[in-house]
Amino acid sequence: MKILVIEDDQQVCSFIEKGLTDAGHSADIAHDGQRGLYLAQNGLYDVITLDRMLPKLDGLSVIKNLKAEFIPTPILILSALGDVDNRVLGLKNGGDDYLVKPFVFEELLARLEILARRNVPQATQSLSVGDLHIDLLSRKVTREGKDIDIQSREFKLLEYLVRHKGQLVTRMMLLQAVWDYNFDPQTNVIDVHISRLRSKIDKDFKTPIIRTVRGSGYTIED
Repeated sequence: MKILVIEDDQQVCSFIEKGLTDAGHSADIAHDGQRGLYLAQNGLYDVITLDRMLPKLDGLSVIKNLKAEFIPTPILILSALGDVDNRVLGLKNGGDDYLVKPFVFEELLARLEILARRNVPQATQSLSVGDLHIDLLSRKVTREGKDIDIQSREFKLLEYLVRHKGQLVTRMMLLQAVWDYNFDPQTNVIDVHISRLRSKIDKDFKTPIIRTVRGSGYTIED
C-alpha cells in the first residue's frame, strides 16, 4: 500500500512511517493540512490517515475539499478527540474510519488494509505491462512469472511508470511524484534508480520495457 499520513506530531509520524516501512508499505508525510490536501489531490494513494487538529487547515476542512473534488481515497481519521460526539462528527463529515490516539500500530495497520481492500476494485488491484505484473496490495512484482525483489523507492518509480505506460514521463514528473523534490537539473537520483530498476526487470529478459527518450525522460511499453 501507499499511504498518505497527514499529521503534525513528529513522533507519531515517525512511529507510523517506521511501522509501515517494516510491513512492506510506503508513506508520504504532510505536517499540515494545506500540504496534506495538495498531496492528496495530486498523488496516488491507497488510503489516507488524517489528524483532526492540524496547522494551516484542519482535518475536517481537508476532508471537505477532497469530497468536493470527488477524490475517492478512503480516509482514516486518527485523532486524540475520542469522545462519541467527535467520532460521529468525523464520520458524518466524510471520514471512512476513526481511530483514537493513543493507538496500537497493529490495529492501525489492520484498519488501513481493510480500507484499501474496500476501495480498490478487483480490476485495479494490479497493474501490468507486457509480462510484468504488479500487485498493489501485496507490493509483489513478477515478470514471466518470476518474483522480482525491488526496494520501496524502486516500487514507487515502477508503479508510476506503469500507471503512465505508453506515455512520456519527464524527469520533472518523476522527481515530483516519486521523490517530491523541486527540479534540480544536476541530480542523478533518477538515473541511478532507473539503472537499478532496469537491472531487475529488463536485464535477464528478452525484451526490455523501459525506454529512454533522450533529452526528455522515459517511457514504459509492452
